[in-house]
Amino acid sequence: MIRISRPALEGCVSHILEALGIPREEADDSARILTAADARGIPSHGVAHLARYISGIQAGLIKGGVTPSVVRETPLSRVLDAGGGMGMSISRKAMEWVIETARKHGAGVCSIRNSNHFGIAGFYSEMAARRDMLGIALTNTAALGVPTFARTPMFGTNPIAFAAPACGGRLFSLDMATTTVTRGAIEILEREGGEIPSGWAAGADGRPITDPARLLDDMLYLRGGGLLPLGGEGAASGGYKGYGLAVMVDILTALLSGGTFGAEVRDSAVTSARVCHFFMALRIDLFRDPSGFKQDMGRMLDALSGLPPAEGRERVYYAGLKGREAEERSNREGVPLAEDVWENIKASALSLGVAVPPVQSRPEPPGGETPASP
Repeated sequence: MIRISRPALEGCVSHILEALGIPREEADDSARILTAADARGIPSHGVAHLARYISGIQAGLIKGGVTPSVVRETPLSRVLDAGGGMGMSISRKAMEWVIETARKHGAGVCSIRNSNHFGIAGFYSEMAARRDMLGIALTNTAALGVPTFARTPMFGTNPIAFAAPACGGRLFSLDMATTTVTRGAIEILEREGGEIPSGWAAGADGRPITDPARLLDDMLYLRGGGLLPLGGEGAASGGYKGYGLAVMVDILTALLSGGTFGAEVRDSAVTSARVCHFFMALRIDLFRDPSGFKQDMGRMLDALSGLPPAEGRERVYYAGLKGREAEERSNREGVPLAEDVWENIKASALSLGVAVPPVQSRPEPPGGETPASP
């Protein structure tokens, strides 16, 4: 792993997207959200995705400068058709609309169809939480998840994000896939030469699979097999619960917007699938004074993190705490990236005439040897 200054990494990614014809605001939004994933310790959703963006833009499957069309609208809600535009920028603007609507009316909801990858769901739910609201963000994804007792995918990783504010600027921020892991986690295993642990995925026969390259290839070319729902294989450990949550996300994102769902949501060899999103903000003062709510939230988070840890464990976390601490370190020391991810970004930048920022820090090599100059 190496570390790159966060502003420098955001700037590099944004300039790469601009060089491909993406408008500045959309490029900046995309770079900020991709970098935020790596900064929080979620490399499966970070700048490693840039390669797919480049391929998708060059193939005309991801478009810049698109103004989403309003399909249906009420004072509290909107349905948008994103027209294949930049999912992260469109989602950021949609969440701003939802928050402003909630500020005026108490609640706001937006469902979007025909969009692209929107990064980490928690980025959007936290936008609402930082304004004394409850925030929810969902998206469906390409069909990678295998229903309980099945052998072929029928739903995506379909993440759910929920955020609530607490005193002292803290947030409870749940951001979870409804599959046991994401495809990005399998891609990391492939890059690192690892095996898929038991309970993560099923092969084309519906039985456990350990080879990440084989699984990724089978999922891409629809040969069967995929990720298991949250809870793992079968019903004994609650796999049917993750399965049900994944279908719930498809209902709220795709069926409400009239978009694509289930096995019809497919990736191509060069880009991610056209997907659907759902955003909601709810003003806390509909129920009680926000300051009292945040004080109670603070007490709850303190109680959770103050629990005695299990034997062999150092501490107890609540949702969002690890990410916040990782982000604070990234802001001080630079954003951590795998060397191969950084090399790919450098190659893309150089091919497009974009300046490459320096590495902020590298891990010390074994034996205290001085690393070679980059």
